Amino acid sequence: MGPPIALSGLDLLLLSIGAATGAATLVGGLLTLKFRRHIPLFIGFSAGAVIGVALFDLLPESVRLSRASHWPDATFSLLGLGFAGYMLIERALKTAADFRRGHLGPASLTLHSLFDGVGIGLAFQVAPAVGVVVAVAVLAHDFSDGVNTVTLSFSGGGDAARARGWLVADAVAPIIGIAVTRLFRVSEGALGLVTALFCGFFLYIGASELTPESYRSLPRLWTSAATLLGMMSIWAVVRLAGG
Repeated sequence: MGPPIALSGLDLLLLSIGAATGAATLVGGLLTLKFRRHIPLFIGFSAGAVIGVALFDLLPESVRLSRASHWPDATFSLLGLGFAGYMLIERALKTAADFRRGHLGPASLTLHSLFDGVGIGLAFQVAPAVGVVVAVAVLAHDFSDGVNTVTLSFSGGGDAARARGWLVADAVAPIIGIAVTRLFRVSEGALGLVTALFCGFFLYIGASELTPESYRSLPRLWTSAATLLGMMSIWAVVRLAGG
């Protein structure tokens, strides 16, 4: 056996941040599973949170990251491509219900969480101070990521076991994303374009899937209030995190 792998102080810090983001995701998802009879309200809140993440977090971050190397048109074009592309994929998979049910939405959130981890790792490549700001922003909305993962599993027809599986995957994804960034370096511009694509994904999920799903079994006043609360929560979190 070779000598043990020595972890630097930065590696330990990144590992701790990844574990914290995963824990926040698990707490959000487990609370949602525990109070399943209030799922319509959770879905309404998630609709607002997903839209809020897209508009208040991902879109500004995408513009900031890509403005030095890409025209704004490229950023917004990819946002539109993400929206339309997710719509086409979601509708195409309706013909394969056994695959689609409870999988597509949580999978996109898990992939987003993977890129959250990548974003944290790359931000630390730029400067420790930048990394801390990005980590705080990600950590702050990861609780909502857990809620969103579970509610998307149920709104897509999945059961509790499937929701738990995606919740674990979503919790582990940021750690994997952070670890991957220790192996390569990438430009801010490229990361900004990927972020714009995810912004389009989230706008479609929130507006076209979660919002209609939320008011099927509860009065629209309550679920609409939950959606507004979700948006306001993300707005407040991003502002408090310095976004």
